[in-house]
Amino acid sequence: MLSQLETYSVLPARDLARARRFYKEVLGMEPDEERAEGLRYHTPNGAVILIYETDNAGTAANTAIGFVADDIDAEVAVLRGRGVTFQEYDFPGLKTEDGIATMNDERAAWFTDSEGNILCVSQTVSSDVRATRQREESQSVP
Repeated sequence: MLSQLETYSVLPARDLARARRFYKEVLGMEPDEERAEGLRYHTPNGAVILIYETDNAGTAANTAIGFVADDIDAEVAVLRGRGVTFQEYDFPGLKTEDGIATMNDERAAWFTDSEGNILCVSQTVSSDVRATRQREESQSVP
């Protein structure tokens, strides 16, 4: 049954060489395999990302892949230092501040890769961290 099988993510790239440079230079990722169908990346916990070449790259308006961080602020700072621009959203139930949204037990930030795919970096936060952050935010409001 499919429920018992491992999954992998598939990302389109209009220019596979450009995507490879972005994933190496900006995200610090090297492909483990180069196959006829594209580049395969393996994350430390065993997830697989396949990037393949197609003219359809960047057409999806949804988050294509998410990366789980222990410290989202540090990850965002590193990515900004490498030239990444984070999306700013202001929707009912989702508002970013300096590129990061706080939602219940999660903080998240979105950006696009070189091919227009929307990527997310997120962090699960405990209720203690959330309460401290809310206290700090309420104290900084005039």
